Amino acid sequence: MSDKKGDFAFKSKDTMGMYHEMTYGGALSFLRRKYSQDLNGVDVAVSGVPFDNAVTYRPGCRLGPRAIRQASVQLAELDAFPFGFNLFENLSIVDYGDCHLDPHHPETIVKAIQDHASKIISQDTKMLTFGGDHFVSYPLIKSHAEKYGPVTLIQFDAHCDTWEDTGGMDHGSMFARAVSEGVIDASKSTQIGLRTYNNSDHGFEILTSPWVHRNGIDAALEIIKNRAGDSPVYISWDIDGFDPSYAPGTGTPVVGGLATWQGLELLRGLEGLDLIGMDIVEVSPAYDVSEITAIAAATIGHDFLCLLAKKKGAKGNIIGRI
Repeated sequence: MSDKKGDFAFKSKDTMGMYHEMTYGGALSFLRRKYSQDLNGVDVAVSGVPFDNAVTYRPGCRLGPRAIRQASVQLAELDAFPFGFNLFENLSIVDYGDCHLDPHHPETIVKAIQDHASKIISQDTKMLTFGGDHFVSYPLIKSHAEKYGPVTLIQFDAHCDTWEDTGGMDHGSMFARAVSEGVIDASKSTQIGLRTYNNSDHGFEILTSPWVHRNGIDAALEIIKNRAGDSPVYISWDIDGFDPSYAPGTGTPVVGGLATWQGLELLRGLEGLDLIGMDIVEVSPAYDVSEITAIAAATIGHDFLCLLAKKKGAKGNIIGRI
C-alpha cells in the first residue's frame, strides 16, 4: 500500500507532486507544500513575514501568514482552475517558513526582512511572501532591486502608500521612499484599485477603483502591460484593494473596491510579463468572516504560482468557456 497519504509538508522527500490529504486535517503549509529551506532546484519559496508594528489603524495582520496557509487547503486538491494543469507537477515549490523577527527591537526589522529575502532570491528562487502589514514590501523590494535592478511595481491597493515619508516605519509612505531611493521605477509602474486621495501620483499610473469599474478589465490590462513592457515586475497586493464585502479581514477597509473576480481577472491577465516576485499583505484574520479574506489571499497566491508555471511551459486542458 502506498504511504503517499497525508502530510506531504513533512513526509515527502520531493518538492514536486502531491499526496492525498484530508482537507480538514494535516500539516498546514501553503498548498500542502513541503516545508524546506533547501532551495536546490526550487522554483519558488513561499514565506511569511508576520509583522504589523507599522499599522495605523486595526492591528492583527501578523497572523496573516498563518491564516493564508490554512485557507489554501482546497486549492491543493485538484488541477488548477482555470489553467487546467496540475501546478505541483509543473513548478517546484516549497514553504520556506516565516522570517524570524524581533519586534522588541524595531531597528532590526528592515535588515532582517531584507536579509531573509536576499538569501532566497540569491539562489535563483523566486519568492511569494505573505505579510504582515504593507511596510514589509519595502525591504522585500529592496532585496529584489539588488538582484534585478529597479523594479516595476504593480500595486493592488485601496491606498497609494506614497504619502509624505518621515523616515519612520509606516505602512503608508514606504513606496514614496522606495521611488526616491531608485528601487522602484515609477515610470513603468501602475497602482490599481485606489480610492483614497494624495496630492501627487509620484510618477505612477493610477487606475482607481471607479475607473476599473467603468472601463473594465481589458482596458486596465492594456495600460498595465504596455507600461511594464519587458521590465522586471514585482506585484504587491494589499488585500484592502478588494472591497470590504469581499475582504473584511483587513486593517484599513475602504468601500467601493474591486470585487474578487475583478482582481483575479487582472492577475491572470498579467501572463507574459517578467514576474520576479510577489507579496500579499494586510490580511488580519481577527476581522475576517468565514475566512473569505484569507481564501481570497490564498487564491491570489495560487494563481500567481500558476502564472510562473505557465511561463515555465506548463500547458493545460481548458474546459468550458473561460
